[in-house]
Amino acid sequence: MTNVPNPNVVDADTLTGDLRPLRRAAFALGSNLGDRLDFLQGAVDALTDSPEIVAVAVSPVYETEPVGGPAGQPKFLNAVLVVDTTLSPRSMLERAMATEIAYGRTREEPNGSRTLDVDVLAVGDVTADDEDLKVPHPRLSQRAFVLMPWSDVDPEFTVPGLGSVIELSSAVDATGVRRTDDVLELPS
Repeated sequence: MTNVPNPNVVDADTLTGDLRPLRRAAFALGSNLGDRLDFLQGAVDALTDSPEIVAVAVSPVYETEPVGGPAGQPKFLNAVLVVDTTLSPRSMLERAMATEIAYGRTREEPNGSRTLDVDVLAVGDVTADDEDLKVPHPRLSQRAFVLMPWSDVDPEFTVPGLGSVIELSSAVDATGVRRTDDVLELPS
């Protein structure tokens, strides 16, 4: 897979009929509270329940040690969802945050445990550097828990300014990142 979108997807604004660019994009999914696997599957279902987002692939699930945040947190389950979308990075962020809230995410403690964490990793070759939205995600090149699952499903994706996912994943320390037998399903 590359950043080339699915040619079978119509590239039009559903409200105005105006054409909008179709881009390959990726979300990082994580959970370390409650039924972690169910929360990840719920995120896949919720994020792709839109005519503007077409699921391409979902990675295998990885169990990982928490990175940053308070000591003593439970381990995370992590996955990456690859999509084709006409949404802007801002709209993708809004959808990600709404999905987190729907699954009980609270933000009481910075980098604390959470039922669901959804990050916009990259949206085609688009970049954004707003206070609340940075695309590509500013720490993705340091995160094995993102790069390992992403490289399983879209290794050739080129992250603007950083290189391909496979190059990035080969350069990161994957200690504490373990692939599980758990499986997430794409909507049919």
